[in-house]
Amino acid sequence: MQIVNYYPTVNLKPFSREKGEIKRNVKSEAEKPLCVWNPKPLKRVKPTNKKRLREREKTNPFSFLGQLIPLAKTGLPLWMLGLAADRLRADMNRLLSFLFHQGILDEQFLQLQQLQDETSPNFVSEVVNIYFHESEKLLRNLRSLLMDREFSDYNKMGIHLNQFMGSSSSIGAKRIRNVCLAFRAASDQNNRAGCLSALEVLEHEYCFLKNKLHELFQIQQQRVLAAGVRYPMQH
Repeated sequence: MQIVNYYPTVNLKPFSREKGEIKRNVKSEAEKPLCVWNPKPLKRVKPTNKKRLREREKTNPFSFLGQLIPLAKTGLPLWMLGLAADRLRADMNRLLSFLFHQGILDEQFLQLQQLQDETSPNFVSEVVNIYFHESEKLLRNLRSLLMDREFSDYNKMGIHLNQFMGSSSSIGAKRIRNVCLAFRAASDQNNRAGCLSALEVLEHEYCFLKNKLHELFQIQQQRVLAAGVRYPMQH
């Protein structure tokens, strides 16, 4: 009986270390078994449907009885995204009800929202961000005037307050507009102490409104996240 050697012959010729060559691991090469001989070239076997399903399930953990659930852009199932949208809509309505009940906003803000549509999905946030930018400049000007010990130009202060009242009325910031009215009354009477007190209230009301509207825009952004529409936020 003829014995066939299934292991390759290994060339034991030593390598020269002077040329920077690495010594060959002869043992690992010699002990490596050969594959079963096949005269035809090996072809890559395509995975079966079950294997494909298991591979897809690794990337999609949401599966039920072997059927993959379609995912949204957020990586969540579409049915879960629908529940999240309902919850976010309820959160937005609850926040708006609070702002109207506390007198922070009025119906002018609702009219501003009606001007927003699919062609201009960022309309309200853009208008409000412009309002924030202009309001912060007016607040700095008012504080710089009152911090001047030799201040006596109450007419200039009245001009800033009129601008603040007009911009606040345009977005429906009702409570800020009312504070500006009280501020203007103290300015007309040249009441410096009353102006300083009104300025502190105005800055507080402005910061409160800014935080609440940013919270509202974040909820709206999450609602339309699946559609790829984003509202620009002021940092």
